[in-house]
Amino acid sequence: MLISSLGQGLLWAPLAIGVFITFRILDIPDLTTEGSFPFGAAVAVSLMLKGQSAIVAALAGFVAGCLAGLITGILDTKLHIPSLLAGILTMTGLYSINMHIMGKSNVPLLNEKVLTEYLPAGWSLEIQTIVLGLIVTGIVVTILYLMFKTRLGLSLMATGNNKNMSAANGINTDGMIIFGYMISNGFIALSGALIAQSNGYADIGMGIGTIVIGLASVLVGEIFLRGHNILTRLIAMVVGAIVYRLLLTVAMGLGFPPDDLKILSAVILVIVICVPIIQTRIRTKRQLKKYLEQMEDKADEGITSEAPTKGILSRD
Repeated sequence: MLISSLGQGLLWAPLAIGVFITFRILDIPDLTTEGSFPFGAAVAVSLMLKGQSAIVAALAGFVAGCLAGLITGILDTKLHIPSLLAGILTMTGLYSINMHIMGKSNVPLLNEKVLTEYLPAGWSLEIQTIVLGLIVTGIVVTILYLMFKTRLGLSLMATGNNKNMSAANGINTDGMIIFGYMISNGFIALSGALIAQSNGYADIGMGIGTIVIGLASVLVGEIFLRGHNILTRLIAMVVGAIVYRLLLTVAMGLGFPPDDLKILSAVILVIVICVPIIQTRIRTKRQLKKYLEQMEDKADEGITSEAPTKGILSRD
């Protein structure tokens, strides 16, 4: 159970990282996720069926996701459509595009060589999945870590922190937002390509609920691994994706049917949203109680110290 969750979590980690870029770095709710995830899967599977290698297909899925993010970015920044609506429009359009690419709602991989088959044949499928996930996730985290140390990455983070101040300092904020959309959806589509190869098929409905999965992974990761360093935050996304898959696996082991996975995802998201809020309230109440106790102690000390002084100075 743990090994399977680890492998699947690593394949879903690029999705969590992609959602992290828009949700945390740019502070933008992007619903393009539910269209770009199956978009990457559709492009990858279609290319593999036409004879392309699994590596080329996965990279093509990443590029396809970048194009989807480009469209959402243009709708948001150039046409001034609200980000939430821009993502919905792109997601809706991608449904038809995915149908045209695949030709039908479900396209299986038959005898095509997937990425795990490039690894030693003596390894079990679970080990192959874990190694593949570690390689891909390691590459993604390394690239982003190095990028966020450059002027480009710092400009992207500055735009998310304060768009007006960034523009006043000469940063092309529209360009940064579009770039953020592109790399975010690129990694999300890459995750879709990896999951399609792992499952052995691409399905038109595989993007439903992916934004919930991504947000839950982000929030779970931030609960388990806190930090302000960008490397720590990226690793937290990977940890969140793994823990989230483990929670779903445990739920399945308890007897929940597969049809309930979506509602379980929603419940997990609600829990991880509420836990920090409850913790903050409890911490605030404790601090307030401690403060009131300190004030009472000081008041008692003041009364005790005033009593003998009054007796000494009194003429009575």
